[in-house]
Formats: sequence, structure tokens, C-alpha cells
Amino acid sequence: MAIAFTFPGQGSQAVGMGKELADAYPEARRVFEEVDEALGEKLSALIFEGPEETLTLTANAQPALMAVSLAAMRALESKGFSLKEKVAYVAGHSLGEYSALAAAGFVSIADAARLLRIRGNAMQAAVPAGEGAMAAIIGLEQADVEAACTEAAQDEVCQIANDNGGGQLVISGSKAAVERGAALCTAKGAKRALMLQVSAPFHSALMGPAADAMREALAAVARHGPVVPVVSNVSVEPTTDADLITARLVEQVTGRVRWRETVEWFGADGVTTLYEIGAGKVLSGLARRINRDIAVSSVGTPADIEAALAALG
Repeated sequence: MAIAFTFPGQGSQAVGMGKELADAYPEARRVFEEVDEALGEKLSALIFEGPEETLTLTANAQPALMAVSLAAMRALESKGFSLKEKVAYVAGHSLGEYSALAAAGFVSIADAARLLRIRGNAMQAAVPAGEGAMAAIIGLEQADVEAACTEAAQDEVCQIANDNGGGQLVISGSKAAVERGAALCTAKGAKRALMLQVSAPFHSALMGPAADAMREALAAVARHGPVVPVVSNVSVEPTTDADLITARLVEQVTGRVRWRETVEWFGADGVTTLYEIGAGKVLSGLARRINRDIAVSSVGTPADIEAALAALG
């Protein structure tokens, strides 16, 4: 029975996430303290108490979600769980790839927090407010969405940013181009084409300055081969090579999050169970729609921790 651990991305955040873990497990509480120390501020207070609109800001949400995921990991490990012994692969959705890598020892929790703060700020700063956009396209084949993006670009940027599975794709780029792309997708038969309330056109070529910032930031931190292979968002291939992982993290800023293919790859490789480690149940829901033969469980509360430990043995 092969197991993979997955780590959620932006959109899974909620005020109060992780507080039960911090209250129940000293090791989990220490994660939040480490993140606070690394950032020089009480991010934990924002995570536990809000306000929601401040937590949702990209520069806060990214390290916050990582902190909750790593708090859950430390809670598991405090009870004798070993990632290296029990799990075949780790993967994370966008920023969740950093959580996965921190869990597997590629970077420290403190460095992951600082990297994600840099990443969030750099992504926000890459494009002036109002010039970029993203849209969710529901119920249209990928080839049709690709064609719509190509037609809509008109010397601007319009590309698929996320292939989430379950008939959901997200397009990203210049505001006018994405609006044209969404309209074309509707004309091609999409069930819905919904403009998203996001602060920047993530995972598009417009994020080039943020990719440069992450190349520099990653070069400045200690990196190690993870104890289990990470399956990259952009390549859907497993590796433990630290240099290759670094290159893929840089590429990820402007590249597509290939989550549907990641879950399909897990199934083809014999993974039978996916655990979503951290806040929310977004990835669990996507996995159920992508491959019903893979069992899924969410691990974000003390009760979840105890259930996972019982199942993992």
C-alpha cells in the first residue's frame, strides 16, 4: 500500500486554522513560534484570530498555510510517525510544494516561512494592481481552453495556470486577455467561466520578476535532498535532487500547476492513499474527482491526527 502526502495551496486558509493543533501538541505550537521568529512578527496571532482580509493577503496566506501543514506534521512525528518510513511521495499545490519540501527536510521551517513571505510579496509586486487577472473555467476540455487562450492573447498574456482536475482549469494573464479568454471559453461550451477575486495573475509569464526573486532567495538558503521524493507541480516527476528541485520551484512561479496529472501519476504509480496535510479539504475533494480508486484523508485537527496515526500504524 503506497501512501502520498499532499499539502494545500492558497484558498485553503481560514481564521483559526491550526489552533487546535497548537493547543493539543507542544511540537505543533513550536512550529508557529518558529514561523513568528523567522518573520519577526506574530503571524500566529493573525492565523488564530484574524482578521480574515489580512490573513488572505498573499504574503500572509502563503507562510500561514505552510505553518499549519508543518504543525500537523510535527504533531504526527511527536507520536512516532516517520515520513521516510511510511510515505512514498510528497507533493503540494503551488505554495504547498514548499510545505511538502519543508516536511521532507529540503529546507527548514524558518527558511520556508521566509521564502514564502518573499514569494508572496514578489508575486504581488510583479504586476501593477488591476493589470492582471485569473478566471476559473469549468466543464471544458483542456485543448479547448488552450485554444481559447491562444486566440485571446493578442500579443498579451493568457495561459492555463492551474489544471486542478474535476473539469476545472484556471487561466491567468493580462486582464483584457483573460476576459477575452473567459468569453471564448463560454462560447466553446464551458459550463462556467468565472473571473476570480485574486490580487495578481499567478502562474503566468507576467510573474517573471517573481521567478527572478525566488531564484535569488532560494540560492541564499541551505537546501538538502528531501527524505522522500517530491513530485513537482511543473514536471509531474519525482526527485530528491536538491538542485533540480530548486530549478523547478523557480519555474513553478510562471508555470502551470499540473495537479490533475499529479494525482493521475500517483494512481499509475500504485499510490492507494492520499493524505492532505494542513488546512481544509480542497485537495481531498479534487482527488476524489480525479481518481475514485485512491482513498483520501484530511489531517488538520487533533482528531484527524489520531485517526491518521491509527491508519498509518
